[in-house]
Amino acid sequence: MSILIKSIKINGIPDETDILIEGNRIKTIGQSLDVEADTVISGHKKAIIPGFVNMHTHAAMTLFRGAGDDMPLKKWLHEVIWPKEAKLTGEDIYWGTKLACLEMIKSGTTTFSDMYFNLDMIAEAVEEMGLRAVMAEVCFDHLNPSLSDACKQQITNRFKSPPSFGSRIRMAIGPHAIYTVSGELLKWIHDFAKEHGLLIHIHLSETEEEVENCIERYGMSPVRYLRRLGVLSPHLIVAHALHVDKEEITILAENGVKVVHNPASNMKLASGYRFKYHEMREAGITVGLGTDGCASSNSLDMIEAMRRPSYMGKAWRSDPTAMTCDEMLYAATRAGAEILGLDAGRIAEGALADLCMVDLNLPAFTPNFNFVSNLVYAANGSCIDTVICDGKILMRDKKVPGEDEILEHAGQCARALILDD
Repeated sequence: MSILIKSIKINGIPDETDILIEGNRIKTIGQSLDVEADTVISGHKKAIIPGFVNMHTHAAMTLFRGAGDDMPLKKWLHEVIWPKEAKLTGEDIYWGTKLACLEMIKSGTTTFSDMYFNLDMIAEAVEEMGLRAVMAEVCFDHLNPSLSDACKQQITNRFKSPPSFGSRIRMAIGPHAIYTVSGELLKWIHDFAKEHGLLIHIHLSETEEEVENCIERYGMSPVRYLRRLGVLSPHLIVAHALHVDKEEITILAENGVKVVHNPASNMKLASGYRFKYHEMREAGITVGLGTDGCASSNSLDMIEAMRRPSYMGKAWRSDPTAMTCDEMLYAATRAGAEILGLDAGRIAEGALADLCMVDLNLPAFTPNFNFVSNLVYAANGSCIDTVICDGKILMRDKKVPGEDEILEHAGQCARALILDD
């Protein structure tokens, strides 16, 4: 399978070039390539960018979009989300994930890092939709030692045999948070992940209440608590890390921990807004961007996810030069790929062919003095025209095969789940 994209602007650079894709990688980049390809796509009035990497999602939670809005995090979890999640069927998770994949494709995401349960149904949906994903098996023992063994068995069973899905999908472990997972289980997960070469994905320091409770229970803040447990490592991906001090940033950096900023859910749940992006980057921490799940952010649009932290960072720092559009595009593409160990997030010969074509024939790109500025500050996911993942076309001319069926089935599942008691 080969794809030739003709006369397109890379990252909005004025000079047009051709891109040849063979298999799942970029083969050649050059002007007026004289080659044959199975598929030829015109790049007229379009630009090409790396596919977005959404570093923190709960994909199947698209079914909860609009349910339990305008509530604080703890009440939202205990009164809305967890009771409804207890009723989820495998079919619900399948269609909720397909809906998430559809939304991500239509807004330019080619890879996402997920944390949920029933990975078999998630994997089936992702395989069919053609995206790339790292799926973390979520686990809780609710600080109850009697439940820890069941979690360990669940994880052991998951990883005791090779997965049946393809190379685009990888598995990880997702201990939910320090207030739902005991220290003993966190240490066991750390050792298990190290032995099996797995990533670990956890919520941490998301709210002031979480930090206060951790200090009250363990006598120290969440990052220091994980250090005491000995579970900080380059395998660890921390979602949120909103309430951390200077020393904690140094601790995370020294242990190679990666961080994911989720501005939409942080603002909507009033968790906070002073994310220390520059301090983390200066310390050497790789910081990616995530949307969080649709129950807490309502959208999986990574273009919106780039704009929000930039505006927010400029505002709270009183510095218009903070969190530039170029930094946000890097965080939404290359940084996420690096965190997941993927040769993606860049347009270069030999890199994975995970790419998006942007429609420039729109008001958001007129005038187009600065393409990246327009993309981050003026556009939204609807500007994405074509999406290629792993060398295969997932969307062309803004249409995804089967999208009407997905919308219908996912809507039916959501209505039955939320409205029927």
